[in-house]
Amino acid sequence: MSHFRAGTGAPVVLVHGIGSRWQVFEPILDRLARDNREVIAIDLPGFGATPPVDGVAPGPYGYAAWLASWLAAEGIERPHLVGNSMGGGIGLELGRQGVVASVTAFSPIGFWRAPGLRWTQGLLTAMRGASTVAAPVLERAVETKPGRAALLAPFFGHPTRVDPDTARADVAGLRDATAFAAARAAFAGYTVRPGIDLGGLRDIPVTVAWGTRDVLLTHRTQSARARAALPFATHVDLPGCGHLPFNDDPALCAEVVIDTVARVQEKS
Repeated sequence: MSHFRAGTGAPVVLVHGIGSRWQVFEPILDRLARDNREVIAIDLPGFGATPPVDGVAPGPYGYAAWLASWLAAEGIERPHLVGNSMGGGIGLELGRQGVVASVTAFSPIGFWRAPGLRWTQGLLTAMRGASTVAAPVLERAVETKPGRAALLAPFFGHPTRVDPDTARADVAGLRDATAFAAARAAFAGYTVRPGIDLGGLRDIPVTVAWGTRDVLLTHRTQSARARAALPFATHVDLPGCGHLPFNDDPALCAEVVIDTVARVQEKS
């Protein structure tokens, strides 16, 4: 499995979203790999540089089961889970199962209704299609700030801050994600609503952070639903940040994670 690992101490596992890769967390990795923390950022099967794995169904439930098994095989017990988008849903599921010590979910999936689900799936499909059909055009477009502003606006609050090489690699990651279609289809079977069985989530620190410029999983509606479904969690707005907030404000994103981890240490 393709992954990044650095630091020593309490394990912090970072899980990306659909069409993404572990490098989405690069702006915050150095900040997290300090003060007795080990960071492990992974590529899910069928994304980034990790090939599909036989028997693993792409989507939050299938990936949660696979990741729980991988963590056990690696001897990583009750890590702190940080997830973005689909990775946030995976983190919430592992928290529900009692596998992790804390969950920090950035713009997690599952707080949609039917129109929001269709919007998310449609926008992702359009972006994937553009990355496949118009790849040479997009590779040239990311060389300029106006090009990055137009192309990356659905994902970043400040798309011009993304450097061209990173933008080019992100587009390629979306284009080459072999598990994309199956994971996108699985979204329809994943929702988090008031009244569902939350299992172990109530027993651990949970933070849900949402970029105020998130247009993929719309901040105004879906963050409000997250507050209703998870009233015991800490809910944080990330001013000016988009769906992928780590490049928009790395210091704030790292602080949100560190604060969540610290709440576990305060209880112990």
